[in-house]
Amino acid sequence: MKTLLFSIAMSLLVMPFITWSMFKPVRILAPELVIGVTCLEDIICTDDVSRVTEVENLYKDARSFVESSIAKFSVSPRVVFCTSMNCYNRFGFSRASAKSIGGLGIVVGPNGFRDYYIRHEMIHYLQVENLGLYRQWRSPEWFKEGMAYSLSKDPRVALSEPFQQYRDLFDNWYQSIEKSRLWENAKEL
Repeated sequence: MKTLLFSIAMSLLVMPFITWSMFKPVRILAPELVIGVTCLEDIICTDDVSRVTEVENLYKDARSFVESSIAKFSVSPRVVFCTSMNCYNRFGFSRASAKSIGGLGIVVGPNGFRDYYIRHEMIHYLQVENLGLYRQWRSPEWFKEGMAYSLSKDPRVALSEPFQQYRDLFDNWYQSIEKSRLWENAKEL
């Protein structure tokens, strides 16, 4: 019995360290523990403090845009702005310009310092807030990505496939619903 209790206790103590090292996106929970990342506020972090004004403006403009055009956030998203690939890789990312991590926050890579990329990821964060993580995850790809591309006002005329098709499908669906019932309609998908 003592051995079993000891094993359970050790597992509980070791699990956070294993999670931290194996599932790197979880680092969004404590980004200041990632080497080189400084949090200016609880919600805005970066690996280059010389770009504080730029990242604060990107954050504030994107948040204002999303809240005025779609819905208010219940909890402001934490965003880590990585100016280097080294920083971005420490969160487990290498390809996309920015990534939303469920309802935990957003990590922006060095190629993601564009207003519409930040708005896009904030829309994903808003989806989780309004639909819940499971329902957002299970919703159709055309809805998740189409909404983010369309409502972020991504200026690219044509996106690569399947994202252009997703944006078109979302636009058609969005035109057919009452905007005040966006989330209720989304839950029915």
